[in-house]
Amino acid sequence: MEIYKANEERYLSCSYRRCGKSGILLPPISLGLWHNFGSVDVFENYIQIAHTTFDQGITHFDLANNYGPAYGSAEENFGRILKKGLGNYRDELIVSTKAGYDMWPGPYGNWGSRKYLMASLDQSLKRMGLDYVDIFYSHRPDPETPIEETMGALADIVKQGKALYVGISNYNAAQTEQALAVLKEHKVPCLIHQARYSMFDRWVEPDLLNVLEKEGVGLIAFSPLEQGVLTDKYLQGIPADSRAAKSTGHLQQAWITPEVIEKVKKLNAIALDRGQTLAEMALAWLLKDRRVTSVLIGASSVAQLMDNLHALDHLDFTSDELTLIEEVLKS
Repeated sequence: MEIYKANEERYLSCSYRRCGKSGILLPPISLGLWHNFGSVDVFENYIQIAHTTFDQGITHFDLANNYGPAYGSAEENFGRILKKGLGNYRDELIVSTKAGYDMWPGPYGNWGSRKYLMASLDQSLKRMGLDYVDIFYSHRPDPETPIEETMGALADIVKQGKALYVGISNYNAAQTEQALAVLKEHKVPCLIHQARYSMFDRWVEPDLLNVLEKEGVGLIAFSPLEQGVLTDKYLQGIPADSRAAKSTGHLQQAWITPEVIEKVKKLNAIALDRGQTLAEMALAWLLKDRRVTSVLIGASSVAQLMDNLHALDHLDFTSDELTLIEEVLKS
């Protein structure tokens, strides 16, 4: 494979959003490597996805230590992609990774201790062949470790130059306020919060979004398509090759009930009336709120990636469309 050379016109039609009150601008759609970049996947496919992503002006690539499968393999494969040419554009990339979930055996390979976070980041940097990441996250709150220890480790990681910014993920509103207060004491602001958010999972709306807006912290949404449910994939039930059909997947068949399918069909009809696919509309629906800095998508093919990026062509909603969508979601 030839050394990658980026599309010279990649920034001509792009828009970016400011992340909270920081100096960082992020693309409204970012690429997550949770799935499709592991050791079980095809390198020739996902390197094309990564190259096409950057060629479209999408600068943010989001990982975690245990993304794969196997654990660590998404970071290793991203390191291979960087070596094959994407790394020549390192200063144009936002690379993030995380630690907080199960990674290695024993008491120091999980949760939020200083030892785990620092050791995990060192391993992540080695796997990717990087000197630093742009964003390092505490992937989830640890009920057994003082928040001062977890946030203190994040602050020291920035001061050591191993991450330029830090973020938190999966923290509720009260936990977020605690974490931000500790980081402020260390004079290391929290850049971003990564939270699960979609039409079908709106837990961030009552409290967390308001906290982030008040504190000047960005929000990046993961699973914006509810792992494929908010696409046209499940309109006729569960296909044999879908994520829900896999026994190892996070999306289980029991969740895709007839009631869910009925809602998806109604939402799909609204999307078609808007001239969009359901996936495009679901992404646009999140991005209508300017407090949402970016949404993370996964892609198993270049075609799927491009379909999702077309969401940016039509982000506006009429009041009637929003009312119709609310009626479906609350039915």
